[in-house]
Amino acid sequence: MMESQLNILSESLDKKMEVLHAIQDYNVRQEKIFLADKVDMAAFDAAVEEKGKLIDELTKLDDGFESLYGKLAEQLNGNRQLYAVQIRELQQKISKVMELSVAVQTQEARNKQLIENYFSKERKGLQQNRKTSTAAYNYYKRVSNRDYLPPQYMDSKQ
Repeated sequence: MMESQLNILSESLDKKMEVLHAIQDYNVRQEKIFLADKVDMAAFDAAVEEKGKLIDELTKLDDGFESLYGKLAEQLNGNRQLYAVQIRELQQKISKVMELSVAVQTQEARNKQLIENYFSKERKGLQQNRKTSTAAYNYYKRVSNRDYLPPQYMDSKQ
């Protein structure tokens, strides 16, 4: 019973590592999207959607792991020596999961900065376009009014 539960924890950690690797792949895709000359927002949206599903899966795995680990921790109190090898393996896997989590967080921070820079640049471009359009409109109004002569008062006493 205890051994099978420890195996479930181990499999859960393996699955978490798999999901974290998949999230890293999506982060790399997002980075490439925003480093490209022309940003493909459709590809970015698709990557965000898929990554969202992976994050949901990761959350479920975390919840299940914590629940099972909480139950096992009480049972392991007196029997740690019997399961020392499996406990060490779990600790190593937990360490790997933590390393992957930190790596994903670093990627996320880097991508967040890329995205913020992109939208800042786009906003500046829109503001510049707006200024250019306004200047062009004002110029057009001035030029089109330049040749216009308002009605003149004509002296009829000639």
